[in-house]
Amino acid sequence: MKKTALVLAAVLVSGLLLSACGGSGKTGTTTEAAANTSTGGLDLAVEIGPDPETIDPALNSSIDASNMILHAFETLLTFDEKNNIVPGQAESYDVSDDGLTYTFHLRDGLKWSDGSDFTAEDFVYSWKRLADPATAAPYAADMLSMIKGYDEAAAGNIDALAVSAPDAKTFVVELSGPCVYFDKIITHASMAPVKKDVVEAKGDQWSLTPETYVSNGPLKMIEWVPGSHITFAKNENYWNADKITLNTLKFVLMEDSNAAYSAYQTGEIQMIRDVPTEEIPALKDSPEFHLEPRMATSYTIFNTQKEPFNNVKVRRALTLAVDRGYIADTLMMGTATPAANFVGPGVSDVEAGSSFEEVSRKNNGGDYFSVDNYEADLEKAKELLAEAGYPNGEGFPTIEYMTNDAGYNKPIAEYLQNAWSELGIRMDIKIVEWSSFTPTRRAGDFEICRGGWVYDYDDPSNMLNLFTTESGNNDGKYSNPDVDKLLAEARSTDDKAEHFDKLHQAEKIMMEDAAVAPLVYSSDFYLQRPEIKGTWHSPYGYWYFMYATKE
Repeated sequence: MKKTALVLAAVLVSGLLLSACGGSGKTGTTTEAAANTSTGGLDLAVEIGPDPETIDPALNSSIDASNMILHAFETLLTFDEKNNIVPGQAESYDVSDDGLTYTFHLRDGLKWSDGSDFTAEDFVYSWKRLADPATAAPYAADMLSMIKGYDEAAAGNIDALAVSAPDAKTFVVELSGPCVYFDKIITHASMAPVKKDVVEAKGDQWSLTPETYVSNGPLKMIEWVPGSHITFAKNENYWNADKITLNTLKFVLMEDSNAAYSAYQTGEIQMIRDVPTEEIPALKDSPEFHLEPRMATSYTIFNTQKEPFNNVKVRRALTLAVDRGYIADTLMMGTATPAANFVGPGVSDVEAGSSFEEVSRKNNGGDYFSVDNYEADLEKAKELLAEAGYPNGEGFPTIEYMTNDAGYNKPIAEYLQNAWSELGIRMDIKIVEWSSFTPTRRAGDFEICRGGWVYDYDDPSNMLNLFTTESGNNDGKYSNPDVDKLLAEARSTDDKAEHFDKLHQAEKIMMEDAAVAPLVYSSDFYLQRPEIKGTWHSPYGYWYFMYATKE
């Protein structure tokens, strides 16, 4: 056995990673715990978005809800403030010599937030639930397809998934082939355990009230008032509860950045993620303004199942007819970087300290899009549109672009409307509230729409796998058998060099197919009171508040 023992850091963070969307109507409830929270810690109020669509770890696919989930749940492994993988619910694990069997050893005395015992069987149940087609988890294939028996489980025989609990403290996973990034995958929020009895008793409703939202992380939910706030309190049954400095963490639910900024100015909220874009020039030099890099690409999604977007030349024309430098530097005032490829900076390649983006540029003899010579790309776009049968846009139907009105989303939509008019194309803009934007996009009820992805773990496959035919996050329904084959081979090899080579090949095909139109590599910008210490932001787009203190 190859022994992989993770040494405890002085301060461990409960972290799960993921990427998600906004809210549906729920009944506000407060538990008795709300009246019994300790008064020794800090009461912190933050704004990271509106009502989430779901905070069920298996069903969520949005960054906003993930920030909530990572405070309530803990996976087998997690991250510290330096973004190192550290022990979570598992204090150590072993990997077999052939790389196919992972054995996780859980900590002593683990508990759920309701005080009941937590065992390895809870992971068995939760991972099988994630695989169950009846759950319809968007991340199922991305997270579990390398596990032995997944195909059978995805077809309805969930017991075929090769996960087991030989005893209460041991969780065993058997892979169908080596996976060089499996330790990164299991930090993802969708891999968090959920409590079988409450989920089975309440079904889809289990995550809507504090009484049934039983968790295993640093905090527990005590109140949810839809459209107002979700409040979490310190979970006294968490294994590392003594290190948690918060008394309560209140997520104030807002979609309007001006309202969030006003609440920040009055002191009602100590941190806001949604800063009004018009305020950025005046705030940029303030110590309260933070611009943090994150591993993320923003892009435009084409519904490849609808005409004329089923025509690759149309997609390539629309992709090329965009001035990415203008979007990043002028429209977004330097808070983003032009996307010259799909996989952006910060994502590693095979060598330690290497960049997948830089290797792609070297392999291809340059970038996919010209940041410095937009006019040349525009001429290519016009040629492609003519080859597709629409010279100067003649005969091209009026198209509709769907987005939500937050941050730079609407200005970018208006820019695209103007940019594509250069091709003779008319575009209408459809603004959809955040609460229904993601489910509408997931259902494929759009022609073109806003898209984006923040990495869940440092491997290019995390974003490239979105475009496999079977991915639950493939909203544009792009499908190419060659891409599917390459990504499957990248997933199953134990040769890291081969893994990354296959990923480069897959990205190249996707860009030639214009599977999506990358726009910018985005960052996170936010305001936080300088007296709040002990928090941090990760390159995956998450904030960690559980160890916050106030000077």
